Amino acid sequence: MATVGAHIISADLSPAYCRDTTPSSGKSKRNQILKRRLAVSNEQAQASTASRSTAATRSFAHNELEAETKRRVSVDEYCSEGNGKRLKDYFDEAERVIRSSSSDGGPPRWFSPLECGPHSPQSPLLLFLPGIDGVGLGLIRHHQRLGKIFDVWSLHIPVKDRTSFTGLVKLIETTVRSENCRSPKRPIYLVGESLGACLALAVASRNPRIDLVLVLSNPATSFSRSALQSTIPLLELMPSQITLSLSSILSLMTGNPLKMVMDNVVKGLSPQPTIEQLSQDLVAVSSYLPVLADILPKETLLWKLELLKAASAYANARLHAVKAQTLVLSSGKDQLLPSQEEGQRLTSALPKSQLRSFEDHGHFLFLEDGVDLVTIIKGASYYRRGKSLDYISDFMPPTATEFNELNEENRWMSVLMSPVMLSTLEDGKIVRGLSGIPSEGPVLLVGYHNLMGFEVHTMVPQFLIERKILLRGLTHPILFVDSKDGGLPDLGPYDKFRIMGAVPVSAVNFYKLMSSKSHALLYPGGMREAMHRKGEEYKLFWPETSEFVRTAATFGATIIPFGTVGEDDVAQIVLDVDDQMKIPFMKSQIEEWTKQYIKVRTGTEGEVGNQPIHFLFYLPKVPGRFYYYFGKPIETKGIKQELRDKKKAHELYLEIKSEVENCLAYLKEKRENDPYRNILARLIYQATHGFTSQVPTFEL
Repeated sequence: MATVGAHIISADLSPAYCRDTTPSSGKSKRNQILKRRLAVSNEQAQASTASRSTAATRSFAHNELEAETKRRVSVDEYCSEGNGKRLKDYFDEAERVIRSSSSDGGPPRWFSPLECGPHSPQSPLLLFLPGIDGVGLGLIRHHQRLGKIFDVWSLHIPVKDRTSFTGLVKLIETTVRSENCRSPKRPIYLVGESLGACLALAVASRNPRIDLVLVLSNPATSFSRSALQSTIPLLELMPSQITLSLSSILSLMTGNPLKMVMDNVVKGLSPQPTIEQLSQDLVAVSSYLPVLADILPKETLLWKLELLKAASAYANARLHAVKAQTLVLSSGKDQLLPSQEEGQRLTSALPKSQLRSFEDHGHFLFLEDGVDLVTIIKGASYYRRGKSLDYISDFMPPTATEFNELNEENRWMSVLMSPVMLSTLEDGKIVRGLSGIPSEGPVLLVGYHNLMGFEVHTMVPQFLIERKILLRGLTHPILFVDSKDGGLPDLGPYDKFRIMGAVPVSAVNFYKLMSSKSHALLYPGGMREAMHRKGEEYKLFWPETSEFVRTAATFGATIIPFGTVGEDDVAQIVLDVDDQMKIPFMKSQIEEWTKQYIKVRTGTEGEVGNQPIHFLFYLPKVPGRFYYYFGKPIETKGIKQELRDKKKAHELYLEIKSEVENCLAYLKEKRENDPYRNILARLIYQATHGFTSQVPTFEL
């Protein structure tokens, strides 16, 4: 952080370094302010900054995979990955800030919470722009996690400050330009809520050449259509002592607290800690009504509403000039602003934008339970350290919390399908479990893609649980771009794949995965196998050319062919692509999608390279059982030189394809002798031995 004029806001505040944003012409005013502060010399500030910059970077994934060996972790461990802070902490810190600056008329200034900890010198800068409260503590529940991957600064706007909207824009703009000159190769993140979102849009519109990433929470660009605008005349007539009612505050701050508790009970968490924490939050809001009155006294509230009015008008008038990458977060129960409709409007108007909806949350999204800003940014593939996203070097492994949440969504599949996983040791012995999978990479798993990719949902979590191995799936690029760029209309449901390490399939990404010694998951048949026609179960549709063998051999990767059987026990295809092409309106839609969406194999001949983009219509069956068989590992280290020959590489390619077919044939034969293939037999066994017990299978 810059050190010129650095000082601490107050000794009473949780230690936070503050940046002086006052221009040189305001030195006399600044000196008056500093008399009321605990000053820090430039030398001290420089020493503090140097220590933060040179401190050993905390590994974001430190010991995370250890926790993933268990299907669930305790509530305490679950919360310990973040701050462990709650709504009460926001009020406590806000009270200290307000008290320390009770006679402060400004100017606004930056501070960086020390609880964010040391960050990597390569971490991008994140500027938090507060909402109507102006305190700058809106990310208090996210500071620790954000601090591991960002250099976090928050803007504090004193209660009595009356800086105009354009004045705030210029203040932020000055910081953005200065930091961009200092680190031109790294993006600058502007995270703004309500008023702060308008500030972020305004700054982005005025600086289209600076690499900015905007994260906007319930933007106040909808102010003219909100109930807030009509309250201005009413507030002017109200006595200063009248404050918002407790019930209104609770609904605004906590969204739907009862539903949050019930959701956690359904997920299997112990309800007691959740209810206790919720009670603390409700009591906190009740106890800190005077703090809210101090944050937004009548005069300040009127000023902030006028500020919102100006901010909304300014930002809307300049939306056309915003070129920055933008992530819009919209709450479904925002009682201050029509945020859901506004989120859809903004993402339609902004060319590089995505929308994430939070149906059961209120206006103050970042203070609510169940919202993790780091996870949101990771899931949208919005975290990058350079000009463009590198899916390998910018990737951060899932935390135990993220893994547990995602695994809960697929838990029912594991219970119903009781997957059987077999692997092959180096001596050729087949064993139950994944002990035949090498721990050290690079490892390339090459297999058959089941119907709709159902097999991935239980396979990837099992690798983490049993072997602490994160599989990086090479996935169709359609899952990484929205409809404006030739992808899916709503990417939200696919965030979990990106959090778990999926990358768009390409030669470059495959090369990087192998060079980084990752465990990569590749389906040469791709969409053609996953979206196969009727009667094509377990039939491979691989390209004629050996696309991956020579790259894997370049890094001495271990190649593991595998097969998965079980898709025909899950669903029955009703309309495949051939059926749909006979229906005029469906044919037109398929042709439009195929023309619009991204193509993976533009140079590949045949149907594998010209797969039409479509959706399958199918009926679910009574759930069968999934079987996975990972064949004998194929080492390429000793034959790396030989595989430079295209002919030799192609021979190995055909051998791998044959091994995958053998794995499928083995499983299809063996499952006939599984006494627990039927779901009724499995449920009876689990009812007798416990639903977390491992259901037996056929003899090996």
